[in-house]
Amino acid sequence: MISSDQIKKSIEASIPCEWIQVEGEDGRHFNAVIVSAEFVGKTMIQQHQLVYRALRERMKDDVHALSMRTLTPEQWVNAQSSK
Repeated sequence: MISSDQIKKSIEASIPCEWIQVEGEDGRHFNAVIVSAEFVGKTMIQQHQLVYRALRERMKDDVHALSMRTLTPEQWVNAQSSK
């Protein structure tokens, strides 16, 4: 079984993140919010592909489902200020 922290570290090893939160209770299903300048100018699909590439081996064996929200730093600031 894999932990949320291990997923987080795998993402951070491939993508420079300004902020990241990964949660999961059963070791197979996870939710993530990832903020990175690497996402600037990319479509949501391209952003998610970056994350999936970062988790390539883990997605094959350890992770059954990953729900993610990817944001650029600007989108993150705007989302935080609208709360």
